[in-house]
Amino acid sequence: MQKLRPVDARQPDPAAIAEALAALKRGELVIVPTETVYGLAADDRNPAAMKKLFEVKGRPKDKPIALLAAGVGELERHGAKLPPAARRLAEKFWPGALTLVLDSPAGWLGFRIPDHPVMLALLRAWGGVLAVTSANRSGAPAATTAAAALAALEPFIALALDAGASAGGVPSSVVKVDGDRVEILREGAVAKELLK
Repeated sequence: MQKLRPVDARQPDPAAIAEALAALKRGELVIVPTETVYGLAADDRNPAAMKKLFEVKGRPKDKPIALLAAGVGELERHGAKLPPAARRLAEKFWPGALTLVLDSPAGWLGFRIPDHPVMLALLRAWGGVLAVTSANRSGAPAATTAAAALAALEPFIALALDAGASAGGVPSSVVKVDGDRVEILREGAVAKELLK
């Protein structure tokens, strides 16, 4: 089977989204486009899929994976707590390249609503959150094309949705919001001056 699946970045083919959805439901890993860099997606409710995600990535088990959703409602249903400071940032930068680290029933986790038609279509079809991390080995440069991501992570990938080169090329900014306290954990696509 051809793993690299071309998909229109603006109007994703429902068949490509359905293919990715089926792979994720089987517990497979899927390379997905975002507005920042290419991501590696898995079903966060499937322990075997999450184990595979950490192993393929070479990521320490104590370093959580961000959860992406199509809207704030899905994040809240997942238990993310959005204090007023987080809501202000969400209203300003979502959908977009900002990951908010928020308190949740599973502890402090990163949440993001991406701004990419393909990723949003997949998340809407999924109906909840997906665990998504950059599609590269930990410590290696982030992949800005599906082909580069696939080459870095073969043979562990079921499918790579290829929507062309990432427009941003820089990972999301990561900010922890604890009550009124806003702490920048990683500088990224959003300038730090805008995050105060």
